[in-house]
Amino acid sequence: MSQTFIPISKPWITEKEVEFVTDAVRSTWVSSLGKYIDKFEEDFAKFCDTKYGVALMNGTIALQLALEACGIGDGDEVIVPDLSFIATANAVLNIGAVPVFVDVEPITYCIDPSKIEEAITSKTKAIIPVHLYGHPSEMISVNAIAKKYNLKVVEDAAEAHGATINGKKVGSFGDCAIFSFYGNKNLTTGEGGMVVTNNKEIYDRCRFLRDHAMSKEKRYWHPEKGYNYRMTNLQAALGCAQMSRISEIMANRISLFEKYKKALGGCESIVLNQTLPWATNSYWLIIARFKDISESQRDKLMVSLKEKGIDSRPFFYPMSDMPYFKQKPNTPVTHKVYKEGINLPTSFDLTEEQVNFICDSIKAIVKDLK
Repeated sequence: MSQTFIPISKPWITEKEVEFVTDAVRSTWVSSLGKYIDKFEEDFAKFCDTKYGVALMNGTIALQLALEACGIGDGDEVIVPDLSFIATANAVLNIGAVPVFVDVEPITYCIDPSKIEEAITSKTKAIIPVHLYGHPSEMISVNAIAKKYNLKVVEDAAEAHGATINGKKVGSFGDCAIFSFYGNKNLTTGEGGMVVTNNKEIYDRCRFLRDHAMSKEKRYWHPEKGYNYRMTNLQAALGCAQMSRISEIMANRISLFEKYKKALGGCESIVLNQTLPWATNSYWLIIARFKDISESQRDKLMVSLKEKGIDSRPFFYPMSDMPYFKQKPNTPVTHKVYKEGINLPTSFDLTEEQVNFICDSIKAIVKDLK
C-alpha cells in the first residue's frame, strides 16, 4: 500500500477557525485585549465545570502561575509524578520550589496515591497530579491526602481536555488546574494555556500577576513584580472556534481509539490506552505499550515505522533522570513503562485504512524484533 507520511498529530482547523481568527484580525484587536479573550475564558471554564478561567501564553506558564497564586515559592516542596512532560517539574523549579518525584500506577501511568504520603515532609506544600495522555489521575485519593496534610492541589490537565472522573470534568477537583492549548492538543490555540478554578482569590491573583501586577486603581502602578503572560485575542479567537466544536473533537478522538482497538484486537503483547471504570479518557495520544520490550527494541520499532512513513514518539523519559536533578527516586513503574511505550498517530483525519496500515506494520515489525 502506498502511503504518504502519517504525522503523530496535527491541529483540526476548519473554516470556523478561519472565520473567527479573520474577524479578530479585522477588528484590529490583535494583542491581549478583545472580545475573544473574555469569551474563551468563560466558555472553557464552563466546559471544565469551574467558575473562572485565566487565559495565558502557554501551559507551562499556566502551571507556574497557578503554583505562585497558591502561595508556593522558594524552598517549598511539590510532589509530582516521575512520568510526565518536563514542563511539570520545570514549572516548580521556575518559582524556586523543589519537585519531589513519586512513582506512577501501571495502568493509568498517573501518580500513584499510595506513594504520595511517604514523600511528604515538613516542606511539602502542594501536589501536582498529572492526567497523563488523557487519563485522569485518581483525584479522590489525592484530595484526601492533600486535606489530611493541608496541601494545595494543582491539576496538570494539559493533556486531558474533557476527561472525567465519575462524570465530573478534570480541572474541577483541585484548588485550581491548568490546561495547554499547544498545536498537538485536542483543543488548540497554536500556543496557549489556561488556569481554571472555583477559588476567587486564586483567580484574582492569576489575573493580577498575568498583567505585570498592575494596580486596578492606579494605572501603570505596579506594587510588586509581575509578568507578561497574556494570551492574544488572535489565539483566543482560534480557541473560541475550537470550543464551538468541542463535542465533535472529543467524539473524533473516541472514534479513532476504537479503530486502533479493533485493528490491534487479539494482540496480547500490545496494550493500548486503558481506562478505569470511574473515568472517561480524552485520548490526547494513542498509546501502544509493548510488554517486556527493551528500550533498544522500542527505538528500532520507531525507526522501522518511520521507514514506512509512520511517525511515532516514545513515552516521556522519567523526569528525575534529567541531569540537572540530583534526586534519584525509587520509581520502578515509571522506569519500566517509559521504555516500553510509544505514541501513535492521533490525527483527526486518520482513515480506517490508514489505522489498519499502521497496526499491520506494528505487528509485522514486532514479530521480527523477537
